[in-house]
Amino acid sequence: MSAALETSATRPAALMEAAVAAERPPRAGGYLPTSSRRSLVKAICIVLVLSLGISILANPSALHSWSIFTITYGYTLMYSTGLWLTNGFVVEWLNRHYAWTVQPGRRLLLTLTVSLGGSILVILLMNALLLLLRGKPVSQLFSREMYWSLLLPLMVTVIISLFNHSRAFFFQWREAAVRAERLEKETAVARLDSLRRQVDPHFLFNSLNALTSLVEEDPTRAVRFIRQLSKVYRYVLDSESQELVPLSAELTFAESYLFLQKTRLSDALVVEMSFPPAEVAPFHVPPLALQLLLENVIKHNTAFQANPLRLRVTLDAAAATLTVRNTRRPRRLAPGESLGLGLKNLAARYAFLTDKPLAFGPDGDEFVVTLPLLVI
Repeated sequence: MSAALETSATRPAALMEAAVAAERPPRAGGYLPTSSRRSLVKAICIVLVLSLGISILANPSALHSWSIFTITYGYTLMYSTGLWLTNGFVVEWLNRHYAWTVQPGRRLLLTLTVSLGGSILVILLMNALLLLLRGKPVSQLFSREMYWSLLLPLMVTVIISLFNHSRAFFFQWREAAVRAERLEKETAVARLDSLRRQVDPHFLFNSLNALTSLVEEDPTRAVRFIRQLSKVYRYVLDSESQELVPLSAELTFAESYLFLQKTRLSDALVVEMSFPPAEVAPFHVPPLALQLLLENVIKHNTAFQANPLRLRVTLDAAAATLTVRNTRRPRRLAPGESLGLGLKNLAARYAFLTDKPLAFGPDGDEFVVTLPLLVI
């Protein structure tokens, strides 16, 4: 029966996938999705055909008696299905809970323990069933004559399991490499886009105009304005090569950026932003993520002295989120001034860093954006 084991365990993933798909809730009308039905039918056909071939190879004399062949075929089918499902579900379960790319040592130990344990259990149960069908006591299961009946299938199972788990490791490693490459590309695009926005002629032109007025009216404040403008550009240059920055650094940068904007807009912009340092310390964000939101608020909304644009930034340490709220006062933008890609690019960057989504949209008379905060 070792031949049965060697052939039947070579493709556990297909039957496992079909079995999992079969357990999913049916769609409206009581039918499984077409892809799930096809996977299930394909897996069943593979098992039936393989079991038939194994039965013929393992016991050719059974072809002379339908009753003996039926018993042989039934036993082979149960044996193959048990090992197939056991190893297939082990791979799927371990892939969901213990990825090779996160804890490879622990994953290897769990692979050997769970896979071998499940295979040994199937081998013992099937051999016990065979003894019962032959009218022999189960106590003979651990006798010397059953030694090779237990050891040989186990050895074959170990070889096949190692192949199966090595294949799973390779696919996870390849997927992680692809994701890392995509993240690097997306991050590079986002960095260049952020840098382009910061050195945008409009931003620099507005800042220099405000500085010109300050030099004539308030030289002391003009000096501070120059220092804050220098901090803004220095932060952009220092952070453009980083994937994450401390939230405290991003907030300090945001204060410098808002100082420049408030100097230009004066009382037309009202900002509420204050956080205890202890709550900010553990968290990180993608560089310039908060600045993008602040820039969008000022770019897309009108601001007047008599009716100021209100902007509020709040931190929820328990939920690990940073929320930016602003009153909605949409203004008409010149063609090409805004492509609407800022939030989409930021959401794409977050998708590679965390499972928590970037949430944004109108909320009454406000527009709200919630940034997930990361802990490393």
